[in-house]
Amino acid sequence: MKIGVSSYTWTWAVGIEGYIPEKPLDCFDLVQKAKVHGVGVLQIADNPSLHMISADELDRLARTAKEEGIELEVGTRGIEPDHLITYLDIARRTGSKIVRTITHRIDDAAVSWMKEVLPAYEREGVAIALENHDEHGSADLAGFIERCGSAALGVCLDTVNSFAALEPPDMVVRTLAPHTLNLHVKDFDVVRVGHQLGFSIEGRPAGKGRLDIPWTVDWLSSKGRNPNAILELWTPYAGTVEQTISREDEWAVESLEYLKSIIF
Repeated sequence: MKIGVSSYTWTWAVGIEGYIPEKPLDCFDLVQKAKVHGVGVLQIADNPSLHMISADELDRLARTAKEEGIELEVGTRGIEPDHLITYLDIARRTGSKIVRTITHRIDDAAVSWMKEVLPAYEREGVAIALENHDEHGSADLAGFIERCGSAALGVCLDTVNSFAALEPPDMVVRTLAPHTLNLHVKDFDVVRVGHQLGFSIEGRPAGKGRLDIPWTVDWLSSKGRNPNAILELWTPYAGTVEQTISREDEWAVESLEYLKSIIF
């Protein structure tokens, strides 16, 4: 299991709509972030959008990452066949072994779409990693993957997203472990709001929240899974974009120090 970082490690620094920093990080900046923090994997998910970058820039990104000793993983959103074939080409150009994506549907039409593109992925040795989200439960996602019937299709297991589907992390890990190709380590806390009427799920640095990261890693290993562990952060807004980016950087350092202490 390799430790990696993501465009969702520095989400605020990359830029969120309505909160764009003066100098947003681009893909090349993220490669340097990975190098500086001493990790060997960088996942560029759906922001920045790699299909909006020219072929020449993708090739330059691949060369830069290789020179710096950084393995790239690419990601997007959606499972429309044309879009997934576009990302298969992006994966080929960048050397990525996975395409992480999110699907909002797991119906018969979605199964047909996946079966249309999976043979091409199989030929290229690239896998599609569907991230669990709030649109459907983890058992439904596992069933969808089984219906598609390809070793080139699995899960990008996110440790927090499924709260919105009323599923805690341990349930999600146990259900999706057999299909896991990639792991998003995202720590959290559940806190009562100030007026006491309700709760809020908030991000925390890895190792400082309620997520049992050692158990998660051990459980996946016990099921024969050895995915890259990609750090993601839900850094709360700190009053200004600049202050939030500063906190995000601090959390990245703190989180990676922790992950390096438990993942070898």
